[in-house]
Amino acid sequence: MYETPIIGVDEVGRGPLAGPVISAAIILNKEKIPEGVNDSKKLSKKKREVINEELISQHSFAIGIASVEEIDKINILQASLLAMKRAVLNLNIKPQTILVDGNKLPDLEYNMYPIIKGDSKSISIAAASIIAKVYRDKLMQDLSLQYPGYYWEKNSGYGTKQHLLALNNLGVTPIHRKSFAPIYNMLN
Repeated sequence: MYETPIIGVDEVGRGPLAGPVISAAIILNKEKIPEGVNDSKKLSKKKREVINEELISQHSFAIGIASVEEIDKINILQASLLAMKRAVLNLNIKPQTILVDGNKLPDLEYNMYPIIKGDSKSISIAAASIIAKVYRDKLMQDLSLQYPGYYWEKNSGYGTKQHLLALNNLGVTPIHRKSFAPIYNMLN
């Protein structure tokens, strides 16, 4: 069994062509776990948002962000691990055990365990995935107002047909990842 407190950590936004990668770290209050916590990808947007409200109001959590510039400089894997590290360090509680989604661990001096498909195996990681997803979707929705026409409010920066068409018609924004193939190829 793991030592408590247990922190679940997950990230979102590795695949998009635009926007930062976001990570969340959470320590669940066992008495107040919302019904329906699951891998964020398996929940409807509405259900995710309802559960997210319960999680952020009743549990200790923190967000970690790695910027587009950091993604382009150190690569998406390293940026994801950096966002995870920042999320854990932003928590106001010292962890005993950290459960991390995936097979790589951030650079931290704690008892950490990588769990492949952790967002479907660990309720703590699933909760972190929900918080990170809702946070990033809202951020991309806000950025879509600043950079209209890319449909980030719908595609969250992923390379959908609409997004790729907008890239061709409107060009590259400062929020696009210049190291990612479609944008890199446009610029070089």
